[in-house]
Amino acid sequence: MKKFLVVLQYELKEYVRNKSFVITTLLFAILGSAALFLPRVIDMSGFLGTQTPSQEEAPDQSQSEEADKETMLLYDQAGVMDSEVLDAVFPDAQWESVTDMETITSRIEKQEADAAFVVKSEKEYDYYVFNKGMYDQDKSLFETALGMSLRKAYCEANGLDFTQLESKVYPSFTANEQVLGKDTTSNYWYCYILVILVFMLIVFYGQMIAVAVTNEKSNRSIEVLVTTTTPNSLLFGKVIAGAIASLCQVGIILGAVLLSYQANRSLWGGMLDMVFNIPAEVLISFAFFGLGGYLFYAFLYGAMGALVSKTEDISKSSGGLMMVVMIVYFIALLQLTNVDGIAMKVLSFLPISSYSAMFVRIAMGTVNTWEIIVSFVILVASIFGAGILGAKIYRMGTLRYGNPIKLTAALKDLKKSE
Repeated sequence: MKKFLVVLQYELKEYVRNKSFVITTLLFAILGSAALFLPRVIDMSGFLGTQTPSQEEAPDQSQSEEADKETMLLYDQAGVMDSEVLDAVFPDAQWESVTDMETITSRIEKQEADAAFVVKSEKEYDYYVFNKGMYDQDKSLFETALGMSLRKAYCEANGLDFTQLESKVYPSFTANEQVLGKDTTSNYWYCYILVILVFMLIVFYGQMIAVAVTNEKSNRSIEVLVTTTTPNSLLFGKVIAGAIASLCQVGIILGAVLLSYQANRSLWGGMLDMVFNIPAEVLISFAFFGLGGYLFYAFLYGAMGALVSKTEDISKSSGGLMMVVMIVYFIALLQLTNVDGIAMKVLSFLPISSYSAMFVRIAMGTVNTWEIIVSFVILVASIFGAGILGAKIYRMGTLRYGNPIKLTAALKDLKKSE
């Protein structure tokens, strides 16, 4: 135990002395906090949608809004479009009527207009745009305007009340939503970010541990270390030190950001709640399962580092492990919209994936207490298993130099030695 503590203390000092580690931690914490304090320093009311201009500013504001409107062209060959309907459906657009195709193609190509519509008949129109965005909704909005124009013309021709007809065909509803369980929509984004965060921690610190082990082999310092302490103490000291360092780094950055947002939440109008207003139970589950997942993979990364003698060979030994982490990462992200599905339930009990799957289920789905306990017990048992296996591979591989050792060969050697 004493040797383990010596290694742990040494590794922690290395993290503290690492200027890039300290600077990165402080830089991200300061930048994150500063960004969330912006509403106190500069006027962001326009961005936040809380601007209330005075009467003196109203004319300038009106001119600014007119300048910001999109320019839309309309060639109404069928003569069916109603200008009032267009203005109502496209409040942020300024419509111009044209009478020939050359004007449309010329102005669109020169980007003097944002879009153009040519209405050929009541059921056919052409849509012109220079670059179509992924979330372009102009077509669907124009179809709404076209339908309303046709209904309005029909009502006028037959002596009907258009407003009354619209209120009956498209009634407005008042919905009072009461979520008794979890609001998946509200919880989606912070779960998305936390899944990415724990993935980055595992990959970043796992690689650091593997590189540190390989460096000790390559410069032969491991030969001195194993004579003064045990391989188990070396591996466990490195892994636990990395866990403490990662917890401190994430805790400082995440804590600074969350506290800064809570201090300025009213100024943001709650618009970032879906990202920063994280419930305590989710943070606790993220801490326990995220730390467990880190320890599980960190021991394996340390073992992978012991299988090679050169840092450039680390990718060969840890490639399979990295592939597992990547697969789990992508599956977890893809299943965020179906957290109560069978795939997510299975993943939440597997030690290779429970570190992200279970806390996502806790945040967004329905999960029983016994499921959380069983999943965490399996993860803890797997951590000890990975630690024991990693220590054996580490002990066997640290003093073997030359070509990279294949994991299958290392496992066979361990089996023979037993």
